[in-house]
Amino acid sequence: MSNIPGDLLYTASHEWVRTDSDGTVTVGITDHAQIALGDLVFIELPEAERVVDAEETCAVVESVKAASEVYAPFAGEIVESNAALADTPELVNNDPYGDGWLFRIRPIGALEGLLDATAYAATLAD
Repeated sequence: MSNIPGDLLYTASHEWVRTDSDGTVTVGITDHAQIALGDLVFIELPEAERVVDAEETCAVVESVKAASEVYAPFAGEIVESNAALADTPELVNNDPYGDGWLFRIRPIGALEGLLDATAYAATLAD
């Protein structure tokens, strides 16, 4: 069973979203996604100042089993990527909602179409 913290928002494509106190938003992949991928061996992250559209591919996570695209949950400007993942991609497996975050983004416009924990859990049950 996947861990789905109730204080985060989610996308149907298995990204999690946490609004930070400075107005930026931290994004990562869910526990469900990292379990499905298996041991991560490489992560390609977006560069700071890159502007992305909602649902645009902005990162790639690679495991021993597969590579998977990570999508921007909404339009915004990337403000930071998690540099620690270059040397230790397994942080995502060990702590997907903490040290394993992928990037921070400053939203452009409203945060729309995100799921709460209950709705995200329902997508996994389908």
